[in-house]
Amino acid sequence: MIMYFYTPEGLLILIQMSKKEQTNSRLIKASQFVTENANSLAVIVIAIVALISIYFGYQKFYLVPRAEKAANEMFRAEQYAAVESSEDKAIQGDGSYPGFEKIAKEYSNTKSANLANVYLGGLYLKKGEFQKAVDALGKYSSTGSPVVDPLVLGMLGDAYSELKDYSKAITYYKKAADKVSSEFTTPLFLKKLGLVYEEQKDYKAAAKAYNRIKTDYPSSNEASLMASYIARAEAHL
Repeated sequence: MIMYFYTPEGLLILIQMSKKEQTNSRLIKASQFVTENANSLAVIVIAIVALISIYFGYQKFYLVPRAEKAANEMFRAEQYAAVESSEDKAIQGDGSYPGFEKIAKEYSNTKSANLANVYLGGLYLKKGEFQKAVDALGKYSSTGSPVVDPLVLGMLGDAYSELKDYSKAITYYKKAADKVSSEFTTPLFLKKLGLVYEEQKDYKAAAKAYNRIKTDYPSSNEASLMASYIARAEAHL
């Protein structure tokens, strides 16, 4: 490294520094930085420690008890959901216990609230309140469940189909069918997908969906019906 200095007389002096001197120079500068900024660095370290403490305190003393309370309060709503004609109590509560609406709203960011949105979506579909079903199911966050995740996508397909938004219905039925390969749910979603394609007069796509059931899921309940569905779709080609 070459350093340049001017003498009082205006003469330029060039000094060649060795690698060792360069290293020592950098170490000195680093040491000076730490010394001069010791107070600032200490404040930063303290702030990081404080934030970590706050985070774990928030998890332990707020989120965990809150999640436990939500789970404890949810069982009555689940009981109502299983009883015919008790949908309103499951949704709104019974005065003593909250319904899924309150649990989803007041206990957001908990597993119970996430599941409450799934229940709400299904109950709204049953009641014919399809936009409310879309709104509730849209708040669900995927958990990676091979059962719940495709079910939510399929119910969104149902809701959009009832709203006659067939483009979105197709999108969600396809996602539901492709999410997990299941002998029980995939053929059902493919069948619904085919029906929506028929509604859109896309008979080629409908026949393809029906043939996939027959080929990939021959033991499913839907497969036994596919011959007539395929024939109907292909008749329009």
